[in-house]
Parts: sequence; C-alpha cells; structure tokens
Amino acid sequence: IYDKYDFEKYPVIKIDWAGDFKTLKSTKQTAINILKHNQKKLGIDCELSDDVSSCFDELIKLAYEKYQKRVVILIDEYDKPILDNLDNTTRAIENRDFLRSVYIQLKANDRYIKFAFLTGISKFSKASIFSGLNQIEDISLTPEFGNICGYTQDELEESFSELLKGANKGLVKRWYNGYNFLGDRVYNPFDILKFIKNHLVFDNYWWESGNPFSLIELLKKGKYYIPSLENLKTDKTLLNTFDIENLQLESLLFQAGYLTIDKVIVDEFIGSMEYTLKVPNLEIQMSLNRLIIDYLTKKIDFDTINNIRKTLLKADLEEFKNTLFSLFASIPYNNYIKNQIAKVEGYWASLVYCYLAGSGVDIIAEDVTNIGRIDLTIKVNNNIYILEFKTTNEDPLKQIKEKRYYEKYLNPKPQTLNPNIYLVGITFDEESRNIKEFVWEKIEK
Repeated sequence: IYDKYDFEKYPVIKIDWAGDFKTLKSTKQTAINILKHNQKKLGIDCELSDDVSSCFDELIKLAYEKYQKRVVILIDEYDKPILDNLDNTTRAIENRDFLRSVYIQLKANDRYIKFAFLTGISKFSKASIFSGLNQIEDISLTPEFGNICGYTQDELEESFSELLKGANKGLVKRWYNGYNFLGDRVYNPFDILKFIKNHLVFDNYWWESGNPFSLIELLKKGKYYIPSLENLKTDKTLLNTFDIENLQLESLLFQAGYLTIDKVIVDEFIGSMEYTLKVPNLEIQMSLNRLIIDYLTKKIDFDTINNIRKTLLKADLEEFKNTLFSLFASIPYNNYIKNQIAKVEGYWASLVYCYLAGSGVDIIAEDVTNIGRIDLTIKVNNNIYILEFKTTNEDPLKQIKEKRYYEKYLNPKPQTLNPNIYLVGITFDEESRNIKEFVWEKIEK
C-alpha cells in the first residue's frame, strides 16, 4: 500500500522490548539503549539520557519541537520485562514499578502525542502499570478489532490459496484456527507462515517459539483439576486480570493464547457477560497437555500416547485398558510423594485426560447434558466413548446409565454418521495407584 496512499509523516518513537530483564539494572540499561537508538534515528540528543523516564519525556517533547508535528509512539511487548520474571516476584514487581515510571510520560505528554499503540501478552490493570493513563483504550476484546490478530478463513483462501495447494485444508483449520477475539475465528499467523515455509508439514510452530515456564510454576503452586480448564466459564474480570502478587492460572492460559473464547452469554438485565473458554486448536491441545503430562509424571511416554489413539481408532477397549494400566504402573513411586497435584482429587482423571488430549483425539471434558455431566467424552472417527471415573466401589457405569448420558448421540445430524457408542467406567485404587476396575459396554441401537 506504500505507493497507493499519500501518507502524512510523523516522528515515530518505537520501543521494542528485547534484551536482558533479569535485574532492574539490566532492564534500565536495555531501556537506555532503546531510547538512544530512537534519539539517533530522530536526530535528537537528550540531556538526561541516563534517567529513562526523564529521557523519554524529553524525547517526546524534542521530537515535537523539531518536526513541528505530534509524535507517534509504538510500544511492542510492553510487558516483557515483567513476564520474563514471573518466577521471581520481587524482580517482576521491580520491573513493573520501573515501567510505570516510564509509561506515565504518555499521560504527561498527551498534548504532544498524535497516536500511541501498545501491544503485549498480559492484561495488567491501569492501576498497576498505567496509573493515571485514562486516555488509553483497551481494544483486546472490541469486536470491531476482533480480526486484527490473525487470518480469517476468507483471507486464508484469498491470499494463500496458491501457497497452500496440496494441503489438507480441514487439518490446517483444526491445527491452527480457533482463536476468537469477538470477531471471526482466526488462524494463528505465525503458524500459517511457518507451515508454508516448511513445505506444508504440520508442527507445533507457535508453541515451540514461546516459553511456558510460568505455567508450570503456577501448576506447582495450585491444585488444579486439569479437565476443568476445558469449557471454563468466567466473567470479564478474569479475562482482564493479571496480578503479579496473585497470578491465576486461568488468566495466564487465556492471555498467553492457550485458551480462547468459545461462547459469550450476555445478561442484559444486570449488564454482565459470561465467557466460556476452550483450547483453540490441535496444536495447543497436544502441546499443552504433553507439557502437563511431563509435570504430572516427570516423563512423557510417547508410545502410550500413540497406543491410546490406535486403540480408540480400532475400538479395541481391552488394549485401551492394558495401555492405561501400563501407564500408571510406570509412574515412579517418588512422584506421588513429591508431587502435590498427585494428592488432588481428580489426579487420576487429569492424567488420563492429558494423555487422551495429548494424543490429538477430539475430547470434551465434563460434557454437558440436560440432566448432568460426563467426566469425558471422546470422538474418534465414527466412535464415541463416554467415560466415567470413580475412586469408590460404586459401579462406574451406573451413573452413565441412570442419567442416560449417551442419548444425545443416538440421533446424530446428519443421520448418515450413525456413530458407535461405548460406555466406559474406570475405578482407580489410591492404595495400588492404578486401575482397580475397567468395564465397558457398547450401546446397541
């Protein structure tokens, strides 16, 4: 578009947070280097170049005076100095307070600024990092801008049709689509470009470019029933909250891109919204659950992951049982002693869920019916498995049958699907740390 519009030029200050943020001193030096680069680019010399906040203030004013135009300010990864230190709360708070002293200059110099645009991963409150900056508008969940962070289906088909020739379009969608910012569902652009560059080979490109270290730290601190993170219901408060002193796993998962918005329910009477979150696509489903498996068991057994998928494809439930039994038998005893999450109610179901999700099968946690909830529902080709987990001596199939969870799948649309439906009950024994009972039935239609 460069030669198609008569652009009006403005002086631009660009702050791209890249560098060492492991100490407050190194963070300040990185900021000084960034501002020096902007001074050189704009032909400006700041007198207070060693004081970051004062230099930023001076740079805005001098740019306005030199070019006689208001300044454009672009800040990329505005929160990186904080996020790089989530494993050290003290350092994270130091960097947060330092950034607040820098960003406050946006308010102080409002009359000299034409436009400011800030991007980042997390959603810090204005009180914590943008104190006093009431002119900043958050557009993260504004429908008008909902498609800005990804490729829509139409864009993919129009702009990438030649480059995606020969690719399985359905699989491309399942792997990389699914993100929702209250516009259309969009594809992860990083994944699409890497997929094309790597000759249409499916891989976890975006996941491998990041660092989920802070996620594991939160898992260690909290006691989470992992399947509950799928189909998570929350209000806007959780989506907008990112508090260093009280990090919530759900907030981190959403803001880091590991969960996305699935549905929005508006209650106009009380003026509130309820959001249902879900894992956006197959890339995140497999990567996230394999990461959690590694934490839960200290070992990822890829043979088990592959066997689980194969047995469900063939509806070989006896082999499925043997695979799960071997899985639990292989977990070292020390893991149960040292791992807090192993003591949480639902640990067994969490582990089975993570292995199932990590294998790439279509899985629904706590699938909603009109009279209750199913622990797990699995869809593999034309097979549907309804699983119930127990840690008591109660018949594990009793609840499925009494509440007739399977009825919602008896009359599928389109009718030609006519799936095979299997009821599977699994009872865990905490003493032996393995499966005590595994029973199953096929629904005869």
